[in-house]
Amino acid sequence: MSTKNAGGYHKKFLYPSLLKNELLGAKIEDVRGQYGERRALAPLKGSNLFQVMAAPELQDDFYCSLVDWSSQNIVSVGLERCVYLWSACSGKVTRLLDLSEDGNSVTSVAFNKQGNLLAVGSTYGGVQVWDTVVNRQLKMMQGHAGRVGTLAWNGNILSSGSQDTFILQHDMRMPSLVAERRLVGHQEEVCGLKWSPDNKYLASGGGDNCLFVWDLHSLSPLQKYTRHLSAVKAVAWSPHHHGILASGGGVDDQCLHFWNTLTGELVKCINTGSQITNLAWSKFSSPLVSTHGFPDNHICVWNYPSLRQLTKLTGHSFRVLHLAVSPNG
Repeated sequence: MSTKNAGGYHKKFLYPSLLKNELLGAKIEDVRGQYGERRALAPLKGSNLFQVMAAPELQDDFYCSLVDWSSQNIVSVGLERCVYLWSACSGKVTRLLDLSEDGNSVTSVAFNKQGNLLAVGSTYGGVQVWDTVVNRQLKMMQGHAGRVGTLAWNGNILSSGSQDTFILQHDMRMPSLVAERRLVGHQEEVCGLKWSPDNKYLASGGGDNCLFVWDLHSLSPLQKYTRHLSAVKAVAWSPHHHGILASGGGVDDQCLHFWNTLTGELVKCINTGSQITNLAWSKFSSPLVSTHGFPDNHICVWNYPSLRQLTKLTGHSFRVLHLAVSPNG
């Protein structure tokens, strides 16, 4: 999702193959803020494309993660101080929360695997957990001294990465609102977190250009990868190749790396020519999707392991900072 209003797109910029499932297309309802201002995601019509949605107040910040798509087919979007839920089945929009009273802002959102819980990180370092079935807040957890730009679920464990350089592990089964464990290793902001498909390992990327791999029970990283030359926000475990971890570097790096975490070796590397902002594997086949910022602002689909570029999707005028994959992969 680009960070600018999509209303200026001309038809020639609308790419028909970006979304190939039949989940989108319903009319999006209008939602207004507490002062009557229009703040909902608004559908924009175009030929040969599924859905273009304007997202006013979507932050232009590389270090935030503001879009997620649940297994229940609900899209969550953080727009400045609010979080909205959009049902891809019914088209209904719900404003889940508003942080305006506290002067706070949403900096990350993440659904759990079941799709019934949504974690929300904020500028002030707090993490809220909401039940999205009944739209009720369950927990408000503290512990970070800076914004929480990335979140990752592993069953009952919620991991949060922050500008304070720490990763906190919150156990949802425990009554305490303070994190159970704190992982120390990064020297700058933690901006990427992903748990492995077998739920045993956590990958973390940081503004210190480092990629770490942590064991479920460790307090220090098992592996440290330092080949990137810029911040590592984009990290993704392959669901098809055991132990393969992909990582992408920021604007001064632009390289896509593939690591064998079983041996600690770099398997493949390719220079994409643009800042890498997100990575996501197809759930049921081998392709990997990468989104990009400066200078090209495009989306690429790669075959793995050949790294042949299957397609390049152009059309965004600004950085493609957020990416979420539908439940059907």
